[in-house]
Amino acid sequence: MTKTRLEAFSDGVIAIIITIMVLELAIPEGDDFRALQPLLPEFLTYALSFIYVGIYWNNHHHMLHAADRINGSILWANNHLLFWLSLTPFVTGWLGHHQSAALPTAAYGAVMLCAALAYWILQVTILKEHGPHSRLAKAVGKGGKEKLSLVLYAAAIVFAFVNHWISDAIYITVAAMWLVPDKRIESRLKAERAERV
Repeated sequence: MTKTRLEAFSDGVIAIIITIMVLELAIPEGDDFRALQPLLPEFLTYALSFIYVGIYWNNHHHMLHAADRINGSILWANNHLLFWLSLTPFVTGWLGHHQSAALPTAAYGAVMLCAALAYWILQVTILKEHGPHSRLAKAVGKGGKEKLSLVLYAAAIVFAFVNHWISDAIYITVAAMWLVPDKRIESRLKAERAERV
């Protein structure tokens, strides 16, 4: 089974997610800078979510680029990831409207945690298909950043009920950790191309 349709479908869903998020942004009531001020929390939440969706798209692209083939399990694992990512506009809007409330802050973290787990499941499923000595397995390594992200998301969910600023700081920290595209896979592919020359 080829991966082209999987990539095209995933790209389309991610594009729709981003489109829905931007359409959820409210139009300012006035025509000056003061009219933008009440919308700032909403915009900042949108910007953070846009970064997260972009990070997933980048890493998803690199991971599938390193994969040689896909199977039914990979298709379902990919759908599982897309399900959690598709909830991003909902929690983005909720958090944007209720920035200091505990439940929307925790719900945002829960969706981010589930998306991260789903991405990990997809990665494990692809690795299972390709084997422990595949180029993807060598590139991914032990996945320390992935594990740290899961721990931080779980902590952010708990801290949402203590102080939402702590959770917000954790969400920003995780995004910053992943903002630079993961070079492990790209570096491994370049090294393999150089060996062939």
